[in-house]
Amino acid sequence: MPTKILYAEDTVELSRAVSVVLEHEGFEVMTCYDGEQAAQILATEAFDVAILDIMMPKKSGIEVLREMRDTGNVVPVILLTAKTEVDDRVEGLMAGADDYLPKPFAMKELVARVHSLARRNTDYGTGNLTLGDIELNAETYELRSNNSIRLSPVEFELLRSLILNRKRPLSTDFLLGRVWADDDEADADTVSLYVRYLRNKLDAIGSHVVLVESEDGYLLEEGDRAGHP
Repeated sequence: MPTKILYAEDTVELSRAVSVVLEHEGFEVMTCYDGEQAAQILATEAFDVAILDIMMPKKSGIEVLREMRDTGNVVPVILLTAKTEVDDRVEGLMAGADDYLPKPFAMKELVARVHSLARRNTDYGTGNLTLGDIELNAETYELRSNNSIRLSPVEFELLRSLILNRKRPLSTDFLLGRVWADDDEADADTVSLYVRYLRNKLDAIGSHVVLVESEDGYLLEEGDRAGHP
């Protein structure tokens, strides 16, 4: 599955030019032209990297970034801006930006930074992860709450993806591309099967974290397990 990028830039001509270059490099690019739309997309879809122009209509790139981080969205972000003042760079980095690129920029440099952040996102979360009353050990694949249980490698990758993308439903297609990227025979039934495995293991350790399904995808929630399959 290609690296998926959200590119939020209000200058249409620049957006088209950059998108062509990124797509030529093998990236899948979704574009939008104002901060409000960017925030809505990032709240409902999963990406590997987000490129946000700071100066956008409706919401600035920094406002979008703050909303992302406030909701637990850990997708790597590159901020673009025509401003060069140190205070602007500091504000962006303090808001949770992973990189900062002033305009005008060289296309090769942007591509290199996207590649770097995409690799970092793949490696993100290699340490222990927590959500609610569960802890996931990245070295032993142990899932712990009131009790503990060991996960299979596929179960671990599925749960890790769900924890890292907390508060955002992950579609079956996204999970197939992220967890089963090397398995050509995996399909929607495969995802459903492993979701059932994870639910059983969350029950087995007495966790109050639930793995729910909606029309938008799969999501981890904290709360009472009663009434969930």
